[in-house]
Amino acid sequence: MIIREIRENELGDLLELYTHLHELGVPENSARLRDTWAAICSDENHHIIVCEVDGRLVSSCVCVIVPNLTRNIRPYAFIENVVTHAEYRGRGYATACLDHARALAVKADCYKMMLLTGSKSESTLNFYQRAGYNSTDKTAFIQWL
Repeated sequence: MIIREIRENELGDLLELYTHLHELGVPENSARLRDTWAAICSDENHHIIVCEVDGRLVSSCVCVIVPNLTRNIRPYAFIENVVTHAEYRGRGYATACLDHARALAVKADCYKMMLLTGSKSESTLNFYQRAGYNSTDKTAFIQWL
């Protein structure tokens, strides 16, 4: 198992992994996709962490470090798109990705990390609790656009 940040040439592999999250398929290779990927790759605060096993991306999460003017001008980290390939679940790969994200947040002097999940599955919620997150400190509200 290798935990690292994604390489620029691995977009196709990442999109394929995202089909195990909630996507119905891989998006069309369009100018919008390429522009978005280029913006992500050039953003020093946007980290896509991957777990590689035998040359295959099997798990990933996104960690975005958000600059902030409160909390003594300390940033915070937002975690999104936590996913593990269905055939590789339950082996600690997502936990390793989240641990790497935490290390990035600590290095950036973040005062907190946040994530949201739409899952109501007890196993998923327990997974996030075991990873150090709680659902009691904050209340999340979503406005879909």
